[in-house]
Amino acid sequence: MDHIRLIWSTLAIASFVALVVVLGCWLWCKYYKQQQVPPGPMNWPLLGAVPELLSNWDRLHDWFLDYFRHTRSFRVPFQLNFTGVFTVDPACVEQLLKSKCYNYPKGPANTTTFQELFGHGIFNVDGDEWKQQRRVASFEFASSVLRNFSTDVFRECALKLIFHVAHNAQSSSTFDLQDLCMRMTLETTCRIGFGVELGCLSASLPDIPFARCFDDANYISFYRFTDPFWKLKQFMCVGKERELKNCMQVLDNFTYKVIQTRRTEMASAELFRRTKMVRQDLLSRFTHLSTMGEEKLTDKTLRDIILNFIIAGRDTSAVTLTWFFYMMSRHPEVADKVFEEVCSIEQPNSDLVEEAQFEAFAKLLTFETLGKMAYLQAALSETLRLFPAVPLNSKQAIADDVLPDGTVVKKGWLLGYVPYSMGRMKFIWGADALEFKPDRWLKNGIYQPESPFKFTAFQAGPRMCLGKDSAFLQMKLTAALVLRFFHIHLVPGHHVTYRTMLVLAMLHGLKVTVKKRDLHQHKTSH
Repeated sequence: MDHIRLIWSTLAIASFVALVVVLGCWLWCKYYKQQQVPPGPMNWPLLGAVPELLSNWDRLHDWFLDYFRHTRSFRVPFQLNFTGVFTVDPACVEQLLKSKCYNYPKGPANTTTFQELFGHGIFNVDGDEWKQQRRVASFEFASSVLRNFSTDVFRECALKLIFHVAHNAQSSSTFDLQDLCMRMTLETTCRIGFGVELGCLSASLPDIPFARCFDDANYISFYRFTDPFWKLKQFMCVGKERELKNCMQVLDNFTYKVIQTRRTEMASAELFRRTKMVRQDLLSRFTHLSTMGEEKLTDKTLRDIILNFIIAGRDTSAVTLTWFFYMMSRHPEVADKVFEEVCSIEQPNSDLVEEAQFEAFAKLLTFETLGKMAYLQAALSETLRLFPAVPLNSKQAIADDVLPDGTVVKKGWLLGYVPYSMGRMKFIWGADALEFKPDRWLKNGIYQPESPFKFTAFQAGPRMCLGKDSAFLQMKLTAALVLRFFHIHLVPGHHVTYRTMLVLAMLHGLKVTVKKRDLHQHKTSH
């Protein structure tokens, strides 16, 4: 009997070893075969590239860049045989965003992932829903009334930011400039979008649960791309999906309360008559337009429109300003050139107290004067080239396709472009692609825009960002005001890196100190 057990044990061990050897050989052959095709991550059975994605999550955009140093397009196999193709080739981007954009809607892979946060807002819908929202939004953004209203709000909130900066300069304190930028753009976005003031930049800099929950919802929604079990976690309401649910409750409670308040105001004939004349925020305008159409917009539709507007108006402008100020701290010679340019619109008045100087200068920062600041526009564009607010974007194919570089895209696959990597490609920008050089945007002192398929910070084609001019207006106004009066210095030892989420926010913020500029510096330098 012992002899038989020994034989069976030996056979079992031999079978296990043989199975391990066969599996090992199969995996090695699979790995070797993958090395014979254009570079790309390892495609593990069932898991795809998820193990590699997770191990590189905190440096995801640089992980993409590592592969793009060897190829212009490559595949990323996600879990359960779901595949994505990512490219930095401008010709492929043009096919995706323009010439064959009909083949690449957002698609269910994207819309499902961001459903809780964006709902049926403009960033998360296709077809007739997208066309309707795009048409109304295009009309509103083209309105001089909205532009003038936005400019006033931008100026007022930029002044609140500069007062905080001045206070820190006076006390030589270290502070987080990204936090101030985020607070400022959330305040402006809620004023323009909702018509409400959150007090984000009040003297005490209070905690804003809405802002914190919005950031966390952004992060968790984006993380779903690497979590094959997120739908199960959502069903069971555990882990990050439980956190997301709690965040969305905070966002929805605030948003629906504002919508109901506005509807109540506009329900009164007398108040409605005054509202049409006084309120210029988007919520009021969309609500008013909906009463003139065949069907009213529901509270859910208004909620989706506004939350989409917030990520467009708050996050993108704030992170761009943050990276811009970081670049100014690293390149003080560029900051000095911006200072010289913004000084060209006025001469300092030393008779005014500091606060009055800020306000007097801010009044000069109009749509027309800011439009003449070519070097400032170039410096912001150069910031967006290297640090695009949305570093990664994708659509989903509804039919098989072949890209200009020969890459095959199958029906149902994602096709994405990677602005973060594109800005660092030498074949696109030249040998100095990694250098911060605003002058690359200028010719004889005149700003020269680049092809949107090369400079993809604002998308291109039918989905070109409607708020581009508005974003530049706010960023230029804020940057001009800060650099006119202050030098920015990065705190020694502060680690600057990004947080992997939908937008390119800094993980640890931007810790800086500031020093007042000499009011007469411009005058005496000539």
